[in-house]
Amino acid sequence: MAKWPQTKLGQISQIYSGFAFRSQDLGDHGIPVLKIANIQNKRVSPECSDHFPEELYTGKLNRFLLHPDDTLIAMTGAGSVGKVGRMPRNPGRFLVNQRVAIVRPDSSKCDPAFVYFALSQDHYEKLLYGFGLGAGQPNISGKQIGELELPFPPLPIQQRIAGILSAYDELIENSHRRIKILESIARALYREWFVHFRFPGYESVPRVPSPLGEIPKGWEVRRIDEALSFESGRTIKKEERESGDTPVYGANGIIGGTSNSPMADKCIIMGKIGSCGALHRSHMPCWVTNNAFLVKPAAIQSWELAWLTLLEIDFRQYVGGAANPYMPINAFGQHEILVAPDDVQVGFQKRAAPLRSLVDTLSDRVDNLRRTRDLLLPRLLSGQIDVGAIAS
Repeated sequence: MAKWPQTKLGQISQIYSGFAFRSQDLGDHGIPVLKIANIQNKRVSPECSDHFPEELYTGKLNRFLLHPDDTLIAMTGAGSVGKVGRMPRNPGRFLVNQRVAIVRPDSSKCDPAFVYFALSQDHYEKLLYGFGLGAGQPNISGKQIGELELPFPPLPIQQRIAGILSAYDELIENSHRRIKILESIARALYREWFVHFRFPGYESVPRVPSPLGEIPKGWEVRRIDEALSFESGRTIKKEERESGDTPVYGANGIIGGTSNSPMADKCIIMGKIGSCGALHRSHMPCWVTNNAFLVKPAAIQSWELAWLTLLEIDFRQYVGGAANPYMPINAFGQHEILVAPDDVQVGFQKRAAPLRSLVDTLSDRVDNLRRTRDLLLPRLLSGQIDVGAIAS
């Protein structure tokens, strides 16, 4: 078995934090801004809630534009610090926010994809989390990130290892793209029925006045905490979410696995502290930590309808706190939404269920591919697997 030499990350990469944007400059239009919440499951999601206006952009921000070879690392936050991700395909311009480290490898010294795969090992996330431990909010610095020592085989071997692992990532991304298309179809169907009120038979249903404007007769305006059930997650120690098959969700998504009994067979997860209003979904048994809500159907009767209803709400208006944002149930519980009659809800679920079934199947495929890749990853990086044999 080969034993590769080691090198410090700072010797083969530039490492620095993203730009400190002013909150008043961010809005719904312009260049999307990547934040810690965008780093999920070893990837960087292109879905951004905040944007920086094009007219405010100047040359001093050029170094904070995401490059295709960049790896991003979360520098702040319990449950987030040390998380590593890379955007598989850069579909346009993105800016990187403060407290997100930009790791920009020097391609004359190393293969950037190899650097990402090396950093994506859980070993490094745990190291970085350990660096961030201390009083108050966990934090790490660019200097600490640069001190990480990576395996450093010859460049051709780096490229071969990166090619093998990238093939898995491409299959994963193909499934993600299909999931995104299916979810956009479901959301368009939802808006057709529940926003524009063009559900089957709508022509014969008169409109009546309501606090939310004219709505179809028989529909109700209800508080969101009546239409859906919101249960706070529970505290779980870090050492209890380092191993186990039951995924543990926090406000930022999956933050580990546990052997504890699951809180729910499936659920919607909504951020309560930190990434307030961030939404995640699990069709498998899972655990939810105390910085998030476990959301279930109530007067809105189906999981799919509950999920799509939440996607339409801008929860930022209910967020309090500056240093550590929070959003308790009494902040948003009185938000009013529409609840359709049972027959409309059932009709929608019949049409949406096949789309969700396909999404769940593709999600399972992604999980299987990711597990296989993650089993290969340490063996390839340690030299335990002969990459030349795989090449043949």
